[in-house]
Amino acid sequence: MQFLDEVKIYIKAGNGGAGCMAFRREKNIPLGGPTGGNGGRGSDVIIECVSGLNTLIDYRYKQHFVAKNGEHGKGSNRHGESRDPLILKVPVGTQIFAEDGETMIADITEEGQVRRLVKAGDGGFGNAGFKSSTNRAPRHHTDGWPGEEMWVWLRLKLISDVGLVGLPNAGKSTFLAQVTSAKPKIADYPFTTLKPQLGVVYVDDKEFVLADLPGLIEDAHLGVGLGDKFLKHLERCGILLHLIDVTQDDVVDAYKVIRKEVLSYGMILKDKIEIVVLNKCDAISEEELEEKHQQIKEYCGNDVMFISAATGHNVKQVIRKCMKIITKGDNEDEDHFYGNS
Repeated sequence: MQFLDEVKIYIKAGNGGAGCMAFRREKNIPLGGPTGGNGGRGSDVIIECVSGLNTLIDYRYKQHFVAKNGEHGKGSNRHGESRDPLILKVPVGTQIFAEDGETMIADITEEGQVRRLVKAGDGGFGNAGFKSSTNRAPRHHTDGWPGEEMWVWLRLKLISDVGLVGLPNAGKSTFLAQVTSAKPKIADYPFTTLKPQLGVVYVDDKEFVLADLPGLIEDAHLGVGLGDKFLKHLERCGILLHLIDVTQDDVVDAYKVIRKEVLSYGMILKDKIEIVVLNKCDAISEEELEEKHQQIKEYCGNDVMFISAATGHNVKQVIRKCMKIITKGDNEDEDHFYGNS
């Protein structure tokens, strides 16, 4: 299934049905009087959060959603039928913005959450509703009220506990495949991951959601490479798991590149707990690993873990540390750090 995390759609609620003008005409019943029924109410447009979705692809090929109008009133005091709501189903984590793209209308964060986006018009009154003691045969009725309409932006921000960041080929997809049942594309060339991938990690009878994001490169915030728009999927997570390819010549420079791009995206990511991990430790000698481990540790001023995502070496220790932080929440005793300023 194609991944789509942003789309603009047009929605319009149904108009109310018009009231009817009619009179009772039956044999042997003189002066039957007005019998025009009221119009029915139109259909609202509501948004509903459902399980089983993780993309907005359903709105890629259809962007206009017009709800049904209410039925017109009829004679013999028959009211028009009111319409059921038009339901738009979205995944957990969807945000709805007004046409300007900045005014938030709703933030859908829980399964089963429902929100009305536009209100339908009420039905008009038939002439029977205008009957009075002084007007026994009214010849007046009203049309239904129009339904609301607007353009809205749907933006999906995946809900995860831990987000994987790093340069291309840092081993993020390999790590995801090692600790979850996800089947991401893995290859020995950059940008094999073109869209966010989710997986559920099970550890010690508990679980958390891990998100693998496409690789960042220098000046991604300026549009280089795949850009940095997908970093919005980190806004809801609590931990950034930063993977660094230890086979690179300068691991500190690799760390600086990602740090710069994450902070350039926005200060909302600045205070996220970060765990720095050197990956591919089985590909270099122990002496070189220790040297690079000390370099990045001195720069960060914090403990740095090292793993081999391909062989699984030390992987469980990393996910257990993530789980420990998640279960404790914002634990001041937990030693975490987000690099130098």
